[in-house]
Amino acid sequence: MALHHLCGMFVFLCVSLISLTQHCDGGNILVFPVDGSHWVNMKILLEELHAKGHSLTVIRASNSWYIPKKSDLYTSITIEIGEDVDNFFEVYLQEQNHDKEGASLMTFFKLTKDFLSMISQAHSLWSEVATNIFDDQNMIKRIIDSQYDLVLTDPAMAPGVVLAKYLKLPLVLNVRWITSGEGHFVLAPSPLSYIPVPGSGLTDKMSFIQRIKNIFFYSIVLFQQKFLVGPVYDAMCDKYIDGGCDIISLLQEADIWLFRSDFVFEFSRPTMPNVVYIGGFQCKPAQPLPAELEEFVQSAGQHGVIIMTLGTLVNALPEEVTDEIASVFAKMPQKVIWRHKGKRPSTLGNNTLVVDWMPQKDLLGHPQTKVFVAHGGTNGVQEAIYYGVPVLGIPLFFDQYDNLLRLQERGAGQIIQLADVNGHNFEKALHKLLHQESYRQNMQRLSHLHRDQPITPMEQAVFWVEYVMRHKGAPHLRTEAYKMPWYSYYSLDVLLLLLSVVSALLLSIFAIFRCLCCQRRRKIKTKQS
Repeated sequence: MALHHLCGMFVFLCVSLISLTQHCDGGNILVFPVDGSHWVNMKILLEELHAKGHSLTVIRASNSWYIPKKSDLYTSITIEIGEDVDNFFEVYLQEQNHDKEGASLMTFFKLTKDFLSMISQAHSLWSEVATNIFDDQNMIKRIIDSQYDLVLTDPAMAPGVVLAKYLKLPLVLNVRWITSGEGHFVLAPSPLSYIPVPGSGLTDKMSFIQRIKNIFFYSIVLFQQKFLVGPVYDAMCDKYIDGGCDIISLLQEADIWLFRSDFVFEFSRPTMPNVVYIGGFQCKPAQPLPAELEEFVQSAGQHGVIIMTLGTLVNALPEEVTDEIASVFAKMPQKVIWRHKGKRPSTLGNNTLVVDWMPQKDLLGHPQTKVFVAHGGTNGVQEAIYYGVPVLGIPLFFDQYDNLLRLQERGAGQIIQLADVNGHNFEKALHKLLHQESYRQNMQRLSHLHRDQPITPMEQAVFWVEYVMRHKGAPHLRTEAYKMPWYSYYSLDVLLLLLSVVSALLLSIFAIFRCLCCQRRRKIKTKQS
């Protein structure tokens, strides 16, 4: 009897414990990422989703730079791909640095043409990848049979967006850049009078001439979408999507935009209810450095450490620029940690440690780090804000100048163009950041603002991914404005009607008065005769 009672108590306790355990319904997510630095932040999001119990499948290219085929986080689907553009960036930098005294107009147009050509080539390549997926019946059957709950993709390349439409699945975007520029411009009202177009190098305070320049750069974005990017995907949409489609409308139909920015960093602007700002979501408190690296950092003493890296796409700057930078570092009392994979600079000093890889976030979070020399990628800029380290920026391409401009406008960084990098300019900029306390104070202020949130950006990201899975989409957060023709969106048809009515009314009044005047004149003539 006692044994039976004990067994009953044991079962009761087990049931009670199970009922108290938080229930987690793991979702099934298909991920179509973009390689390079985009994958770095996508992987961080996937790690968190995996920890929450969700099942992940990642579509990757066979020649991927960073996305491994085997992982504890996900199952992979590998697509054979025959070419890439990984050597483009070094060639582009060499051309960009060719004219030290300032590029001519012809050089500008050549660089712009080459850059747009590279973008078009990349989209064509990934369009072919998507076509191969759709034409592979076994692969498509496998994907459909897996019964995914949603597609998570980075829309800088569009195959994931088209695949979500084909599979009729909810779509979540991990985004700052879309196929033809910054995401807000196809999603939210974007008046060009105070919203700078990326690439223009402008702020939200523009003169009349600057507004003309802003419109010019926006016309380049439209040209890129209309003639270079859009046609690449149109044929695929017509072939595989019932009723056809275009990339812009597919982006506008996305359920949630996880936007890798926030208004501590970004200029204020209109937005939409399905945009969730997760800028800095990859940031966490710094971890201890490896012993040897910690010893090197501590050996800097009161002078501190400068760290330099140029991101994932560029291993090294042109050799002459590298030598100039190394010679400046050699004269500094600070220790320097430099991620550099090119030829070892001939002017390298004993105070400079050259590495193939560095724990960037842990170094930025170290109290000894004084300045971050960087190219201005979104990840690095947001990490610098999180840890409060002022930035000396050397923008190379993409959004990097615009990112750094936002820091410079807030007094938290300085920009030096690649063509202007020489010993004198580089040393002057470094000294300014090291010895003018306002730069660190302004960056610390941005850091405090960024961290002062009710929940972390990562918690926001995970919540909204799970929200879309729970509700099988979020169409109630999307506006119907995208389905309106442009003349209706701007109420030009209403304005035309109102102008027509007013014009008709005025003409009628004019005709009546004219008629009355004519009758009066006839009466006067009749009396006179």
